[in-house]
Amino acid sequence: MDPYSIEKIKDQLSKEIAETKLKISKYKELSMPIAPENAIGRVSRMDAINNKSVVEAALREAENKLKQLKIIKKKIGKPDFGICNTCKDKIPFGRLIIRPHSQLCVKCAK
Repeated sequence: MDPYSIEKIKDQLSKEIAETKLKISKYKELSMPIAPENAIGRVSRMDAINNKSVVEAALREAENKLKQLKIIKKKIGKPDFGICNTCKDKIPFGRLIIRPHSQLCVKCAK
C-alpha cells in the first residue's frame, strides 16, 4: 500500500477513535441507573429500563469497536496490515476507509 493511502487510513482511524470515544462517554451517561424515587409512571419506568438495556448494548458494541480500532492502529505499517485474516488477500482500500477496523475482506465478512 502506498504512503498516501496509509496516511488517509491513519487519519480515518484517528477520526473513528475520537468519534467512538465520544459515543462511549455519551452511552455511559445514558445508561446510568434509574432512581426508584423518581416519580414516573410504571409504564414510563418500563420504557426507561428498556431504553437503558438498548443503550447498554450500544455501549458494549462501541467499546468493542474501539478495541478493534486500537488493534488496527498498532498494525499500520506492518506487513500484515490490510490483509484479510481468513483468506490472506488484500482488503480493498475503500473498505479500509469506510470501515478502518476491518480485518476481513468483503468476501470473507459475509
